[in-house]
Amino acid sequence: MTHEEHHAAKTLGIGKAIAVLTSGGDAQGMNAAVRAVVRVGIFTGARVFFVHEGYQGLVDGGDHIREATWESVSMMLQLGGTVIGSARCKDFRDREGRLRAAYNLVKRGITNLCVIGGDGSLTGADTFRSEWSDLLSDLQKAGKITGEEATKSSFLNIVGLVGSIDNDFCGTDMTIGTDSALHRIIEIVDAITTTAQSHQRTFVLEVMGRHCGYLALVTSLSCGADWVFIPECPPDDDWEEHLCRRLSETRTRGSRLNIIIVAEGAIDKHGKPITSENIKNLVVKRLGYDTRVTVLGHVQRGGTPSAFDRILGSRMGVEAVMALLEGTPDTPACVVSLSGNQAVRLPLMECVQVTKDVTKAMEEKKFDEAMKLRGRSFMNNWEVYKLLAHVRPPVSKTVSHTVAVMNVGAPAAGMNAAVRSTVRIGLIQGNRVLVVHDGFEGLAKGQIEEAGWSYVGGWTGQGVPHHSFLPPSPGPPSPLSPFLPLLLSPPQAYTGGLELMEGRKQFDELCIPFVVIPATVSNNVPGSDFSVGADTALNTICTTCDRIKQSAAGTKRRVFIIETMGGYCGYLATMAGLAAGADAAYIFEEPFTIRDLQANVEHLVQKMKTTVKRGLVLRNEKCNENYTTDFIFNLYSEEGKGIFDSRKNVLGHMQQGGSPTPFDRNFATKMGAKAMNWMSGKIKESYRNGRIFANSPDSGCVLGMRKRALVFQPVTELKDQTDFEHRIPKEQWWLKLRPILKILAKYEIDLDTSEHAHLEHITRKRSGEAGV
Repeated sequence: MTHEEHHAAKTLGIGKAIAVLTSGGDAQGMNAAVRAVVRVGIFTGARVFFVHEGYQGLVDGGDHIREATWESVSMMLQLGGTVIGSARCKDFRDREGRLRAAYNLVKRGITNLCVIGGDGSLTGADTFRSEWSDLLSDLQKAGKITGEEATKSSFLNIVGLVGSIDNDFCGTDMTIGTDSALHRIIEIVDAITTTAQSHQRTFVLEVMGRHCGYLALVTSLSCGADWVFIPECPPDDDWEEHLCRRLSETRTRGSRLNIIIVAEGAIDKHGKPITSENIKNLVVKRLGYDTRVTVLGHVQRGGTPSAFDRILGSRMGVEAVMALLEGTPDTPACVVSLSGNQAVRLPLMECVQVTKDVTKAMEEKKFDEAMKLRGRSFMNNWEVYKLLAHVRPPVSKTVSHTVAVMNVGAPAAGMNAAVRSTVRIGLIQGNRVLVVHDGFEGLAKGQIEEAGWSYVGGWTGQGVPHHSFLPPSPGPPSPLSPFLPLLLSPPQAYTGGLELMEGRKQFDELCIPFVVIPATVSNNVPGSDFSVGADTALNTICTTCDRIKQSAAGTKRRVFIIETMGGYCGYLATMAGLAAGADAAYIFEEPFTIRDLQANVEHLVQKMKTTVKRGLVLRNEKCNENYTTDFIFNLYSEEGKGIFDSRKNVLGHMQQGGSPTPFDRNFATKMGAKAMNWMSGKIKESYRNGRIFANSPDSGCVLGMRKRALVFQPVTELKDQTDFEHRIPKEQWWLKLRPILKILAKYEIDLDTSEHAHLEHITRKRSGEAGV
């Protein structure tokens, strides 16, 4: 990348103006997007304007359209809702209203509009753009704008960001606000579970989602609900009998509670609404169970955004500015969306069309088509849910094979959810499933127990794993036959997997299939972009940073140095830095010198002269053996004398604890199910002469998420991609996000525009979409 290209990003916006507005229903994470649009816009040399109260502010003009400054978006990141306000606007639906909006933009020289909202808001923006030249000629004829003004504003660029808690927009894996809404729901489900168990109650929970069952579906996967009602897939006509049978079976197996999740738009096959009250009355009348209804309502829109939504909002905001400033009269209005962990640009109207097609298919009762249009990710959630919730464990006396599940290394939130789905899928497939306590050491000592269906009941929401694990034993593992192990793991299980491969030369008993599911807070397992537990740790760090920032805001001129976990991997420090709005994040993968530390101190000295008189610096625990947390704290304390005072905080093992986040529960559940399905296939392949013999490299794999798909990769193939000394993969996708962190903290650095997304088409994207 040439210096000229780098320089281009910094000058891309000179002479241009961008307006940002939030419209429609609010969603947590909108503020992160607004903050990123403002700061990256200013970074490129553009002027950026807030439009307060959505399209209404655009129509009314005046004080509703105000220029933003760098400081005006400070402390926005951790706030829910939208600070610049949102409103439903009738005026903008009429041409007269859009004419006034065009006048207000032209008078300020604004030709770039970033709209954050749902599909209705984005459709409105596209209409506005298509009428732009007609609106301008009308204004010119009426003498309201001059010919020169009309020429300067000859075309309008529009980029949409989808902010909606329902995740009902086709073309993006996740909309801004969905993850936070799931956080709110799961907090409530966890709280209700304890009271329901005390009284042996049935709870019917109604969640939002008029036309989209995403929240209901993921919630039921994440909490192991007994039943879920979603609009895309209505139940069969005899659902009342089936539901009651299912609830009584669960009770017979020893469960003290039942949870039923209902999307507010749930319907039966004939389009008749299924309400939470209907379900309650049915259960009380037929089964006589003590049943309660909880309607979650607007709680789901509230509260602070999750780490995922802050990072998503920030990344989408950066991409939106680039898309606007690179736009020409010929580029269609686009929407910036997420696919796997990639930012992509998609034509706005293609996405809106597919979103409308889903609603149309449901109205026409073509439910299979509606499910397909929702995308592969939605379908996968549904398939796994059906497997885990609706199938009765087989009662066959003949057991086909024995599969063992064990956790290795340090704990990570979400491990239990993976063990639960693994055990249950294994049982459904007719296998005998064993759980090994205490990792490889427990295996050597024979600490093994058989798991039945109820053994893993209620495990999804529990943080600390049920088998406390020790690091793997250094010697070759003991013979495992007749087990086929499934390992849940930090990097220790990956190295353990390599040892198993080596051990095959000595022991025939080790020639059995095994699969490793990455599970570590550090997110440093080769072969996977994400690992189970990292999202929970990230949210824990974020919550702590929010509180620390609040305390700093109260005292003024204070800088906090916070040490995060992660071994040599800087994932947690970098992502928490992005999500909490840190001034710097020191990591091992990006070496730094005393000159860098000096530049950071000087940067904070300058910052203290502005209205934002506080600083937040994150340091990964092993980023540098000499520049320790104490060293950095002492350096900042000395250099900041008289300007700011410093405090340090080592977060420690709180990062491994806590209740797993919805992402970790859902991700772990699907990983467990996929791993066990793979295992069944491998067993069939390697079963010969009455025994299992698997000696090929592809019979020992790591299951990882790579960009847009879940893939199985032989452990031996991943050797070349691993830095064993520091226990990190040689290439890590998130390092590309570090320039964003620095720009948002006001560093004059180069933004590598070569990494930016190009316009894709939704049809192509749908076929290659992630199975996550």
